Amino acid sequence: MKHLLGSAAAMALLAFGTNAAFADYTLTILHTNDFHSRVEPINKYDSTCEGEDVTENKCFGGSARLFTALKAAKGGAENPILLDGGDQFQGTLFYTRYKGKAAAEMMNALGYEAMTVGNHEFDDGPKVLRDFIKAVEFPVLLANADVSKEPELAEAVKPSVVVEKNGEKIGLLGVAPADTGELSSPGKSITFSDPVEALKREVKTLTDQGVDKIVLLSHSGYREDQRIAAEVPGLDVIVGGHSHSLLSNTDDKAEGPYPTMVKGPDGHDVPIVQAYAYGKYLGELMVTFDDAGVVKSASGQPLILDGQITEDSKLAKRVAELAKPLEEIRKKVVAETTAPIDGSRDSCRAGECEMGDLVADAMLDRVKDQGVAIAITNGGGLRASIDAGPITMGEVLSVLPFQNTLATFKLKGADIKAALENGVSQVEDGAGRFPQVAGLQFTWSRSAKPGERISEVMVEQDDETVPIDPDETYLVVSNNYMRTGGDGYTAFAEKATDAYDFGPGLDEVLADYLARDNIPYEPYTDGRITEAH
Repeated sequence: MKHLLGSAAAMALLAFGTNAAFADYTLTILHTNDFHSRVEPINKYDSTCEGEDVTENKCFGGSARLFTALKAAKGGAENPILLDGGDQFQGTLFYTRYKGKAAAEMMNALGYEAMTVGNHEFDDGPKVLRDFIKAVEFPVLLANADVSKEPELAEAVKPSVVVEKNGEKIGLLGVAPADTGELSSPGKSITFSDPVEALKREVKTLTDQGVDKIVLLSHSGYREDQRIAAEVPGLDVIVGGHSHSLLSNTDDKAEGPYPTMVKGPDGHDVPIVQAYAYGKYLGELMVTFDDAGVVKSASGQPLILDGQITEDSKLAKRVAELAKPLEEIRKKVVAETTAPIDGSRDSCRAGECEMGDLVADAMLDRVKDQGVAIAITNGGGLRASIDAGPITMGEVLSVLPFQNTLATFKLKGADIKAALENGVSQVEDGAGRFPQVAGLQFTWSRSAKPGERISEVMVEQDDETVPIDPDETYLVVSNNYMRTGGDGYTAFAEKATDAYDFGPGLDEVLADYLARDNIPYEPYTDGRITEAH
């Protein structure tokens, strides 16, 4: 960790080494995003770290390891502040059992000073979010939503807050995805808007108060953050989330540099940072402002929280206490796989993936005796990979944490094609709506404009594969979230007939499918989704 401590110290020495720098002010932003209930350490597949990985010290993250890293980082930093880019909720049994209570306890222990609301904070409705906000010891921010008609949140969330660090006022704002109404379950009384206009208003409110250092906590995604930076005057730094982007100057797999600099409408460069997801990294950005509050320099890097960083013993003990009621469920072995099953975000939101084929096959298998011929599920609903060997119920729940149920319905072929068009419409943004399918095949092209990307859809009928008939009605299985319009699947919500949204839980369906024949599962893809080049 010497590089982390040294970087902050070097910045401090640089600031005091020039005559003009005495009026400068350095803020060290420590940040996380998309933690998704990874209270315990994770393995390389972003699932709970178990077995040999633990004994061989191959685990990453977890709240207790993050505590140690934060203690060291703060000790060597100038004016440190710890912020979160949203989506603390959902992803493991810790959320399934405790909802936001475990997240609130851990965030308080770690010393967070603010966070923005992510779309998954609404997964169980406004009340669970309200209870979380009441439990945390820091402000939860949301500027681009009208919550005035939602009594649970009307007085709970704030669009912005001003904090003081070493005599300087720092303005903090927060935004959630504009399409949170599609992505989660906020209810009909909350409306979300484009973040740009909301932020222009809120930045003016802060600057009118004399605040000249403004940090946006944005759960909008890397591409959207670049648009926000270019269009909203007065922003100084954007701490991002939502797209699970690793920004780095040293990692070949990074989506962009850390920080990514975008010129704002007032001519100043705005640094944008994000630190992947699941607590695997801690972001550290040193920002130096001049006397007018303009960013002079911004540098740093994400610190990987691997086995070289020890877990804080006190917090690790508390995590183990919280985990005790989960053990019986989690450790139950339900099946076995001959090889790792790829359920990674990069794979399942951009094309056919092994986990997508498995889950869609399991869904279709469960209801095929009802005459259902087609399964469509969202790649964003698949939240982890599974490693080779025994498959536990805990791993199944890490893959499918949302407690969705099977939903069956009838839909015309033309509306199925429209649904698939929606599914591939935002692939450039890594959107979770990408369709994983069974019982049909489709070809698409990202070079075509959204709405015109699907060139061919074939369905399996009587041991043949034939073109889908736009006028024929098909029986389809999906999940209840998508069936009611989630992830932009309005065709399911508005065009489906004879819908039944209350089937068995998706996790149960997958576990039963894997266990049924009592033989090891062999992961595969078979070309059911083809990208035309």
